[in-house]
Amino acid sequence: MNLENLHNQIKLKKSFLCLGLDSDISKIPNHLLKENDPIFSFNKSLLDSLQELIVAVKINTAFYEANGSNGWITLEKTINYINQNYPELYTIADAKRGDIGNTSDKYAQAFFKTLDFDSITVSPYMGSDSIEPFLKYKDKQTIMLGLTSNKGAEDFQLFPDLENSLFKRVLSKSKNWKNSHNLMYVVGATKSDYLKDIRKIVPDNFLLIPGIGAQGGSLKQTFENGANVNVGLLVNSSRSIIYASNKEDYLIEAYKVAAELQIEMKDLLVSYD
Repeated sequence: MNLENLHNQIKLKKSFLCLGLDSDISKIPNHLLKENDPIFSFNKSLLDSLQELIVAVKINTAFYEANGSNGWITLEKTINYINQNYPELYTIADAKRGDIGNTSDKYAQAFFKTLDFDSITVSPYMGSDSIEPFLKYKDKQTIMLGLTSNKGAEDFQLFPDLENSLFKRVLSKSKNWKNSHNLMYVVGATKSDYLKDIRKIVPDNFLLIPGIGAQGGSLKQTFENGANVNVGLLVNSSRSIIYASNKEDYLIEAYKVAAELQIEMKDLLVSYD
């Protein structure tokens, strides 16, 4: 999917909500366990119920890889279902890959060609030659970790001297890489105070913002500090939506949480216009 289509979906749905499918068989409603593929049934029902409120879907591959070959089959079924039934939804493989040379080439092939995701999350620690193999794909985006929401982010990403923080160097350096126009960046919602500084470095790129909901990030503050002229934000919510209930009413409760976020987003977009 090209980014113009994503922009159009944000305008059409008045939403920049990304649904995170961190689907854990130990947390889904018990009545789904009788299904042949409980996780796929869970994912499918959530997508069917919430597709009008969301513009993107992020699939955290760890929750599928943990189940071996069966989990990978579920992941394939889920991405295929999205692409066949809701091609307007922007898809993210939250895989956090990052290696050099032929290894990155194969990761890119796996997620962009074989699975046909629109984007993938990557770690920039190994530098340009670990990221550029992903960037060569037309109409595919590479979402690089920028400033994450976890406590350990302070170990390397942040320094007391903000201007010399590693995350700033990473963002600045990445702008010079080949096909850097295909980059997006992860910025945790709990780090929204830094978004104005981040926008000075990458004013035009999309930002993927996890941490709204269960992790306590502020949607309003994130939007006010991070939106650009094209909105340029995908705000992800996973646990607070998909585990809103573990009973048979899980779709009703998930819809309520997603709708509340979408209404807040709509109000923010109206005020922004």
